[in-house]
Amino acid sequence: MSAPSAGAGAKPRRRAPESELALKRRARRIYKALSEQYPYAVPELDFRNAFELVVATVLSAQTTDVRVNEVTPALFARYPDARRLAEADEAALQELIRPTGFFRTKAQNLRALATRIVDEYDGEVPARLEDLVTLAGVGRKTANVVLANAFGIPGISVDTHFARLARRFGWTEASDPVRIEAEVARLFEPRDWTMLSHRVIFHGRRVCHARKPACGVCAVAQWCPSYGEGEVDPAKSSKLLKYELAPGREDLLARMLAGQSRAELRAAGFKLDA
Repeated sequence: MSAPSAGAGAKPRRRAPESELALKRRARRIYKALSEQYPYAVPELDFRNAFELVVATVLSAQTTDVRVNEVTPALFARYPDARRLAEADEAALQELIRPTGFFRTKAQNLRALATRIVDEYDGEVPARLEDLVTLAGVGRKTANVVLANAFGIPGISVDTHFARLARRFGWTEASDPVRIEAEVARLFEPRDWTMLSHRVIFHGRRVCHARKPACGVCAVAQWCPSYGEGEVDPAKSSKLLKYELAPGREDLLARMLAGQSRAELRAAGFKLDA
């Protein structure tokens, strides 16, 4: 990871207005660098099928993927499919998902979405966005996550990290997720949308944080108009890194680069949330 040298307190760059072509070229340079930085980027929710993914994504609202991954093994052991979940005792379901927060609302949504999947889709999670967004607790972002990662249908998943970085990168000025999705989508080939989502979100969680981005060790600093919003000193920036990029996590990073799954890494004793 490297960044242009600059004194502490460097102000964000001001770029001249870009043509659509120049913006597209810069966006794709950023994506290339993120691809090199995160070749192992994957959804950070653990799942085995579309049903588990849609449930896990609904649970992930207002909590971390790590917390959801702690809850779902017991949840799916008890409710392995939509039919079983639709018949769940609500009090028992609430207790299982309590650690994820907002557990009463989430339990209601999960039972409702499972009931609809059973009644309208013969127990199978639908593979169309227009159908997915009719499920309780499922918005466009969740629908795109499911389509991309369970069905292989390219999509851009605009969560808070993606939205923040898309604006910092100058890909959009929008705050509405639907507009962000549309404006970013036109900069990239559809085949790249899914991995773009994973890699931008990885970068947002590890380097380009909401409060204090680690600009001094950012792999895309030279193309980022927001360079200087965060810490630019490399030594200080390195202390801000999270997850596998943090100093002292080299063994974990090596295992991820070697292709070990996140579930395998957890089983080996690695903590992925610090």
